[in-house]
Amino acid sequence: MHKTYSLRTGKAPTASQLENPPPPRTSTKSRFFGKGGLAYNFRTKAAGSFGAELSRKISQLVKIDKNIMRSMEVASMERRDVATYLSQWGLENDDDVSDLTDKIGVLIYEISELDDQFIDRYDQYRLTMKSIRDIETSIQPSRDRKDKILDKIAFMKYKEPGSQKIEVLEQELVRAEAEQLVAEAQLSNITRSKMRAAFNYQFDATIEHSEKIALIAGYAKALLELLDDSPVTPGETRPAYDGYEASKQIIIDAETALNDWTLDSAHVKPTLSFKQQQQNQREYQQEQDQHDGYYNEVEEEEEEVDEDEDENEDYQELHDNTDNLGNEVIQEEYIVHHQTVPLDSMGSNFSDHLQQNPPAIDQSIPQV
Repeated sequence: MHKTYSLRTGKAPTASQLENPPPPRTSTKSRFFGKGGLAYNFRTKAAGSFGAELSRKISQLVKIDKNIMRSMEVASMERRDVATYLSQWGLENDDDVSDLTDKIGVLIYEISELDDQFIDRYDQYRLTMKSIRDIETSIQPSRDRKDKILDKIAFMKYKEPGSQKIEVLEQELVRAEAEQLVAEAQLSNITRSKMRAAFNYQFDATIEHSEKIALIAGYAKALLELLDDSPVTPGETRPAYDGYEASKQIIIDAETALNDWTLDSAHVKPTLSFKQQQQNQREYQQEQDQHDGYYNEVEEEEEEVDEDEDENEDYQELHDNTDNLGNEVIQEEYIVHHQTVPLDSMGSNFSDHLQQNPPAIDQSIPQV
């Protein structure tokens, strides 16, 4: 991955490269006329030199994509040749080498078949991007018309400032700008939808291609486990090879795994750090909400207890007031019926005196 997440600077070494330094530069890479050679540079420059100015960049992209497809086709055909030559070379060796090279050649040939499928899917991506180029090309005349009207208005204002043609040109400019706004909006919408569809084609094909190749590589390494590479001394014979059934079963398992693979069963899934942070924030917020809800319940329970206590206090106060009112009524009745008993002389023993000499209460007085 690029160090600054941009194509404008060089790459930083990865952890794998630091652990295992990359091999020297291959001899097939051109040292002259740039990285891709003279033909590559000519195709790249020529692709963006023609056509509408608005669509030149994407025209260059579509052209290079076509060259990529041609290169992949060549690589796929040559990979088939590699599989054939490997099988033919192994035929002249010992039994184990002969059998395993033939089986590995079958897997390599299957990789070339996957390359062909990937090329077909890649062409879907390229054609979708090409449709964006066609739309940009169709919009270029409206831009050119607007620029031409602006140039005429500027020329007329310089040559004939009071000419009536200026007003006519300004009206045409308004219509041209309206047409261009509609065209630009359509381009913006179509560009986004087409771009999303195009790269979905490419990346879905890339996931399928890469995971199937990884499956084949895994089964190919399983074949290599059947190869006895222990050293022997001169004159010593190796044990007889008995891995025919095992190698055949590995090929069958590889074919089954490739046929059963679907995009939903892909093992490699992206790990997005910002989505993980959002998930962590949601979980934290849920915990906070649960925590706050618990304390709210506790506070509500405490408030209910306080309200119950207040009600009990109000009831007790009402009960005390009722008792006091009853005592006052009894005292008044006692005074009415016992005028000879002075209240001051009773003092704190008034209750005891009432118990010993209960007053005769008139039944017409309501009982409390």
